Amino acid sequence: MDRIPMTPEGHASLEEELHRLKSVKRPEIIKAIEEARAHGDLSENAEYHAAKEAQGLNERNIAKLEDKLSRADIIDIDKLSGDKVAFGAWVCLLDQNDGTRRDFKIVDEAEADARQGRVSINSPIARSLIRRGVGDSVEVVTPGGSRFYEILAVGYGASPPEVSDIVRKPKPPAKKETQIKKPAPKKPAAKKSAAKKTVVKKKAVVKKKTVAKKK
Repeated sequence: MDRIPMTPEGHASLEEELHRLKSVKRPEIIKAIEEARAHGDLSENAEYHAAKEAQGLNERNIAKLEDKLSRADIIDIDKLSGDKVAFGAWVCLLDQNDGTRRDFKIVDEAEADARQGRVSINSPIARSLIRRGVGDSVEVVTPGGSRFYEILAVGYGASPPEVSDIVRKPKPPAKKETQIKKPAPKKPAAKKSAAKKTVVKKKAVVKKKTVAKKK
């Protein structure tokens, strides 16, 4: 028989619900069945059939709660400590998709309440975080796609652990580098000047020879 981890608060909540179903809901349904039976023909009595269906549902819910309570493993979170994520832990996460901080407490199904940051130990995010530690990165696969988190802190107190309010922002996408065409290299000015001097020198020599012949 698999044990079900529960906090004392979660266990008390289940016991309270079981008491309500047995002591309040069950008598109400029995009374409704008796009143419907008094109306006569049961084969066409809609109120009677509705009451019987409600009775069956209530008894199934009672059996489920009794089964959970019989397998409950009550864990005193006040006595827990450490930097690894386990049942009952508050986990402070950095959402690497949008850079925001998110706090979750891992509890049993009876206590789960997404609006208060309490997630069931059977949820995808809880299963991804169990046995992980501060600094670890985790991927959580959900119906809407994968999300990536970094564990910033782990605590077992009544409230989320204290961490810096400064949260790192996600890195912007890298810009593509545009290639700039470089202009063709110019010929060195020194070579051009030297070539010009050579031409001038050759002209001077030709001119000199011409003058000499005339003489």
